[in-house]
Parts: sequence; structure tokens; C-alpha cells
Amino acid sequence: MTQIAEIIADLKAASLSVGGTINAAQQIDEVVFDSRKARQGALFVAQKGEKVDGHKYIAQAIEQGCRAVLCEEIPADVAMPDGGSIIIVDSTHKALGLAAATLYGHPSKQLKLVGVTGTNGKTSTATLLHHLMMRRGAKAGLLSTVANFIGDEEFAATHTTPDAVTIQRLMRQMVDAGCQYCFMEVSSHSLVQHRVAGLDFEVAIFTNLTHDHLDYHKTFENYRDAKKMLFDGLREGATAVVNIDDKNGMYMVQNTKARVRTYSLQRPADIKGKIVEMTFEGMLLDINGREAYLPFVGRFNAYNIMDIYGAAEALGIDGQEIMQHLSALKAVNGRFEVIRSNDGRMAIVDYAHTPDALTNVISTINEVRKTNGKNVQLITVCGCGGDRDRTKRPEMAHEAARLSDRVILTSDNPRTEDPVAIIEEMKAGLTEDDAKRTLSITDRKEAIRTALTLAKSGDIVLIAGKGHEKYQEINGVKHHFDDHEVVREVFNM
Repeated sequence: MTQIAEIIADLKAASLSVGGTINAAQQIDEVVFDSRKARQGALFVAQKGEKVDGHKYIAQAIEQGCRAVLCEEIPADVAMPDGGSIIIVDSTHKALGLAAATLYGHPSKQLKLVGVTGTNGKTSTATLLHHLMMRRGAKAGLLSTVANFIGDEEFAATHTTPDAVTIQRLMRQMVDAGCQYCFMEVSSHSLVQHRVAGLDFEVAIFTNLTHDHLDYHKTFENYRDAKKMLFDGLREGATAVVNIDDKNGMYMVQNTKARVRTYSLQRPADIKGKIVEMTFEGMLLDINGREAYLPFVGRFNAYNIMDIYGAAEALGIDGQEIMQHLSALKAVNGRFEVIRSNDGRMAIVDYAHTPDALTNVISTINEVRKTNGKNVQLITVCGCGGDRDRTKRPEMAHEAARLSDRVILTSDNPRTEDPVAIIEEMKAGLTEDDAKRTLSITDRKEAIRTALTLAKSGDIVLIAGKGHEKYQEINGVKHHFDDHEVVREVFNM
């Protein structure tokens, strides 16, 4: 139970203006933002969303017995019974996270919290940091696109970054379970929507910034500045770990109060990496003069390893110990996963679903196959999600065709869109020559089967876009679908 007075104090401490009719001694035991869950003892937070305005449901919440409401304005039809509270603030999105943090006892202050933001690499970085700490014998939590963990107990994940109340509740559970650390992906949506309000980050990591989510943010500048919010909000004593090979790296930290640690493969940095050798099974990587063979492939993974190294150092772990633990870890599910057939064909399953991520993966494959001196064919299978940023569709097809020998365009998660129409928009990025090397097969299973059938011994088939996902969303319904299963079925594994 928490008194309204405690929530008010924390809202004011975060520079929110607070007004309304307030019963300071009133007790609450839950914070909700869905009016259907409002009840006696709950604080209902009314938020203005893209499609629904929660202020329209304040009266309904009160009818259900709720006697504490946090809003930006009081609708004309609302009357709170005596003894209740209507708290008015200038941003209920920000206030939601702050109120939840107060209710759950500010759990992030009792954890070493590490946030990872950027377009690509968030899941791998956060997940591998979690694995590293668990290997050291320290209990840690994880909030990621793939799954949430409290220690080694797994909970389903529905968003890259959960809603503010869920975050605080999960972190409270982490603290109660004895976790010392929490590693979380921080999406641009969650920053703009203040889902991470009320969190105390010990370390924040910037991976990279490329074309994505412009359907939501509208401009690249808006998307970039959303990511920057994580670093703007860091306190003194925290650490920012940033990729300075990305032109936006130093922009992210130009207003931060935190200590800045840089990493790079190309220029002088606090964490300097060099790829000594690379195969399809892994690479020999040098970081600050320490070499280790790691079971990760590609420059993009070298960047992930460097930001993990920087975060772990900021948490007080010796560099040599970091490298030893990293060499024993395994690649994250659906991230450059290699599956080999008995007859010499190779399939690579990867989550790459942005033009830059696809370019990185295909470039890595090309780099390794040239190094190995093998004259093999690369066939790329890819699609684009429906109800998402349409501007990247022709770019995805263009990059796939530019860097592959053959391409098969197919469905990803079409959601409510026509998959054929999505593929047609992708084909707009193809040249006449590209089109001759490209097939369009709407059925994803058939597309993967065709690619693997076309491949000969030694050839490589990249299956991009879905990675770890075990479903395909069509017309609002999620159907079981796993790229790995299709590959193993064709390979008779």
C-alpha cells in the first residue's frame, strides 16, 4: 500500500506540475491505465493515446469503485465522491511510470540497471549481458524482445519494452528474487511514451541508428532524438557506452550528465576492437589488446561484443574476465544461426528486418565466403512486415538483390495488409537486372523450401526477417510458424 502523498512527492520531484483535489492520506495498492481494471484501491491513470483517450473513461472507473484518478484534465461529466483524489498533471504518460515506481518501492534503485537502445543489436546485447552475469554467479533479470527473465525463470515478452507498470512490477519481482542486475532493451517508442520514466539507469548503451519506425516517428530526426532521450535522462555517476563509428554516437551524449565511454572498430576509442580472423563458426576478436575466439560472426556482432565489454567494465568486471565469459557464450536465438545439412548446404536464420541489418548480415556472409575462397551461391529469402514503415520495403529488396546471387521475396508478418501488395512495394526497389534474379513466392514456407531446393552443396541460404519468432501474423491472427522448423524439415533433421 502507498499513500497518495508519496506519489505526489515523487511527481513533483520529477518536475511535473501537480494540482487537483487530493486526499493525501488515501491508500492505493495498484496503478492501472486500463479503465476496465479500475477498482477500489487502484489509481487509474488516464492517458491520451493515438486511438483512445483514457479521459473518456474516468467516469466509468469511478463507477467501478475507483477513488483515485490521475489525469491531464477533468471531463465535465466527472464528479469524484468525497474522500477521493483527482490528481492533475501535465503529462500522464510520464506520471504513470513515476507512480508505478513509487508503488513498487523504486526497484530500479536496488538494481544495477543497464538499458540498450539503437536500431539493431539491442536483443543480442541485453541477452548476452544477462548470460554473462548469470555465468559469473550473479542473479540478473532481462527485459527483451525475445523473452523476459527473472534469474533463469522465463516469462513471455509481448513488446520490445513493456508498459511502465509491467516494468516496475517485474523489477520489483527481480529485487524480491535476489537479482542484482537488470538488462533491458529500450525502444524509441518507449522513450517517447515515457514508459521508462521512474527508472534509474546505471549504464546506457547506444548500438547504432539506421532507417526504422518512420511510420511512427515520421522523420529520422524524430527517431534519433527519441533515442537520445535515454542519455539525456542519465544521472551523474551513470555511464554511457556509445558506438562512435556511428555518426550519431556522439550526438547521443552531447547533453548527458553521465560518464561517456566510446567503442570503435575504425578509430581510437576507450574500447578499441579488431577482428583478427572470421569464419562461419565465429571470430578471433581483439579488444584493448586482449584476444579471444568468440562464437559470434560478423562486424555487427563485434560491435555488440564491444558494447557488452564496455557495460561490463562499467559494472566493475575486469576485462580479461569479460573476454573469458564471452568466449563461452552462445549466439542469441534467431541471430545469425547456422544450420547445416548433411549434403553441405547451409541455412542462416536471422532477425534482420531493416535495410541496414540485412546489409550487415549479407555483407558478413559475403566476407566470410570470399575469405574461405569458395565459389558458392548465396540465396536470400526476405519480406517486410505489414502495418509498419512502408518506406523501407523497396530498400530491403534493393539491398538483398545488390548483395545476393538470387533473391526470393516472400511474406513476413503481413498483419492486416495484403502480402502480395507488400511484395509489389518491395519490387519497386529492384533494377531490371535484379528482377531477373528475383522470385516472388507469397507463402513463406514454400519460399524457404524453394530456396533450399535451389541450393547445391556448399551454397548458403539466408532466411531473414523473423529470426526467433515462432508465429506469423495474418489478418490479426497469429499462426504457428518457425523458420528453423521449415529448414530442419527440408534438411531431414
